[in-house]
Amino acid sequence: MTLRVISYGGGVQSTALVVLAATGRLGPVDAALFCNVGDDSEHPATLRYVRDVAIPWAAERGLPVHELQKVNTRGAHRGPVTLWGQLMRSESRSIPIPMRMPGNGAPGTRSCTADFKIGVVDRWIREHGGTGAAPAEVMIGISVDELERAGRGKDPVYRRRSYPLLEHGLHRSGCVEVIRAAGLPIPPKSACFFCPYHRPATWAEQRRDEPELFALSQLLEDTLNDRRDRLGRDRIYLTRFGRRLSDAVGEAQAQLFDHDGPGEDGCDEGVWFV
Repeated sequence: MTLRVISYGGGVQSTALVVLAATGRLGPVDAALFCNVGDDSEHPATLRYVRDVAIPWAAERGLPVHELQKVNTRGAHRGPVTLWGQLMRSESRSIPIPMRMPGNGAPGTRSCTADFKIGVVDRWIREHGGTGAAPAEVMIGISVDELERAGRGKDPVYRRRSYPLLEHGLHRSGCVEVIRAAGLPIPPKSACFFCPYHRPATWAEQRRDEPELFALSQLLEDTLNDRRDRLGRDRIYLTRFGRRLSDAVGEAQAQLFDHDGPGEDGCDEGVWFV
């Protein structure tokens, strides 16, 4: 029997997938897989929603939601690994998140999605029966309004992607209605609280409403740049403005409708395989 799982990120589209699966509208589904990049890295609201709402609700209806985490099996840092911890290690020179480059503000390359999400799901799939002879089906939460994101990249032999929201003709608004009809609250947008893909509006809201997270984001940016200063490298930033986060983002309402261009969503909705 084919292993069928949901790539669950805790956002609206992937929560709609969980609802559809738990209410029998996707056929047999073995599990939903939530990759936690670290309690010190995920937005606390996302963790609360996944743990306090989605997991118990789905479990009552026979659908397990497994919380997975990257584990280092070798070396001095053996054990669970968090994205924040990797970024803050003093000896680490690599930067796995797409920090913004000076000058044009373009995001740099990233490995966080591959290392902390795709790789973790793939390991679970292989451990639970996904093979070249019997590839697992991984259901991805891409809605009709995100059609261009479907089908990017190539699947390894042990898994293949499917897009049930597209098959059901669901836009994001339809996903919201699916969640509401199930009696569940609408989940918050899911992403690491320090993601460089945040829109200026998101940073402004974080500074205004979650000053403790904003301070940690600033600490991260300063830590990375202190390290780069010692290495003689250009400074990098969490926003496209080429300035320190606290100087680039105010907490007034003026920025709340700005737009940060393509790719602003980062890892939202559990869409990791694109």
